[in-house]
Amino acid sequence: MSTATLDVSAVRAQFTALDRRLAFFDGPGGTQCPDAVIDAIAGYLRESNANIGAPYETSRRTDELVTHSRERAASFLGCSSDEVAFGPSMTALNFLLTRAFARSLREGDEVVVTALDHDANVAPWLELAHDLGIDVRVAGLTEELEVDYDDLARLLSDRTRVVAFPAAANSVGTAPDIRRIVGLAHEAGALAWADAVHYAPHGPIDVTAWDVDVLICSPYKFFGPHLGLAYGKRELLESWRPYKVRPAADEPVGHRFELGTSQHELLAGFVAAVDHVNSLGWDAIQSHETALGERFLAGIPDGGVELYGLRTMSGRVPTFCFNVPGRSPESVATLLAERDLAVWHGNYYALETMRHLGLEDGAVRAGIVHYNTEDEVDRLLAGLAELT
Repeated sequence: MSTATLDVSAVRAQFTALDRRLAFFDGPGGTQCPDAVIDAIAGYLRESNANIGAPYETSRRTDELVTHSRERAASFLGCSSDEVAFGPSMTALNFLLTRAFARSLREGDEVVVTALDHDANVAPWLELAHDLGIDVRVAGLTEELEVDYDDLARLLSDRTRVVAFPAAANSVGTAPDIRRIVGLAHEAGALAWADAVHYAPHGPIDVTAWDVDVLICSPYKFFGPHLGLAYGKRELLESWRPYKVRPAADEPVGHRFELGTSQHELLAGFVAAVDHVNSLGWDAIQSHETALGERFLAGIPDGGVELYGLRTMSGRVPTFCFNVPGRSPESVATLLAERDLAVWHGNYYALETMRHLGLEDGAVRAGIVHYNTEDEVDRLLAGLAELT
């Protein structure tokens, strides 16, 4: 484990949004933004607001911002700047990319997803099954809610075109073995299509080292504005015919998958969000989050809370899915909200996971990120103890 430390008080001082009693354990649904992100968005609108491609000052500034944001995205993902695309959301980008790829699909082709996936990496394939007659198969889970790699391997065939999977589950926090899944996909001649939305605030992404073919994430999950961000291997993006208007540029190749005028002010916020993470370093972030996760796991009331998933911080991110026997998930979330503790309830679009667990009403979810504190974790544990 890293010995790097995080000055959480100094971190929290960068977030005006945290200057309140409410403890935010809702990061899996969207994190708070540091003031630098908010200021960057406002600063762009005040000083540089324009469309691209014109010779005057604000347009030139916007051109520079677009280039800079691609460079920041490339550094964040571990790829070339021409292999990235921005969009309104991960879901929108994934539907767009899957449809471009689908021009090469035929009836009977197969896509394998996992029971850990958020529906944004499942539904696009199901809709293609409806439109084109492809087959979508779901790889199961172990008792510990890890990917059943043997089941995944059994589902692969010479008709498998894609293996879609999460880098971390937004429900139970499991972080699958990415390289193992990529290896299985490539051995079958399939693309490895990764959803890193939930992983992105918790650890470094390196699409080159992972050898994924496509990866999608959302800056608003790692302290930025509401955007989607995608990576695709250059040779893939060049081979796909995009859905776009005819005058739209074909270079850089990732730009072909960006529809219309970009949200330039949000790109400014995205750059500031990446700078925020870089200023802290992943070692310090992960060390802090791991310690808080272990504190939560050690303090769960005995017998009073049913936790779903791994009971160690190994192989997971600090996102916890649980129920309190005798109480509905909604009632638990409501009672915790009355104690100024922000958690989610329901299925969080992890439909296959909840189906696997047999939870029709879903569960409660508490997610820890780097701006959470020991005191907040203790308050959450005390709140749960009151409800058991």
